[in-house]
Amino acid sequence: MPTSSNRKLVILDRDGVINADSDAFIKSPDEWVALPGSLEAIARLNQAGYRVAVATNQSGIGRGLFDTSALNEMHAKMHRQAAAVGARIDAVFFCPHTSQDHCDCRKPRPGMLKMIADRFEIDPADTPVVGDSLRDLEAGAALGCRTHLVLTGKGQKTLAAGGLPEGTQIHDDLRAFALDFLSNETA
Repeated sequence: MPTSSNRKLVILDRDGVINADSDAFIKSPDEWVALPGSLEAIARLNQAGYRVAVATNQSGIGRGLFDTSALNEMHAKMHRQAAAVGARIDAVFFCPHTSQDHCDCRKPRPGMLKMIADRFEIDPADTPVVGDSLRDLEAGAALGCRTHLVLTGKGQKTLAAGGLPEGTQIHDDLRAFALDFLSNETA
């Protein structure tokens, strides 16, 4: 049975949280550009004993804009750049479906987050979910996770639209989340 320290996990959305987002989709490794300080924030979480999982909707696959091979290349770039600053992303979960597929894994449904919780044997109530869109937060709240909105990517629009799950904490970016979250953990 894993110890409680092995169950420390943070779940991050990808586009708009770790890397720059685009309304035209991130379709290639060249378009995948880390946001300033995001990978260092992951390193800081790792140093504090947290594993990091990414949960990302990638409907560009279902729309035929790119394929799984291109997605794997983007994630390989993300892992390389993370490793270069001492960060580790333990797993990347993605939903390739479009909203018309009505799958359980596409956020705001919690299926993908449930898969992560099962794989890492974590208690959702102890697990923060960080996203820039309402659907990220809704998926986290549906599973019982603590929700955190970052104002990068679509975060400003999400905040302005309102309707955030109760108790959602707001941070300027992933770096600010890591600093706030870790300082509250030790308080």
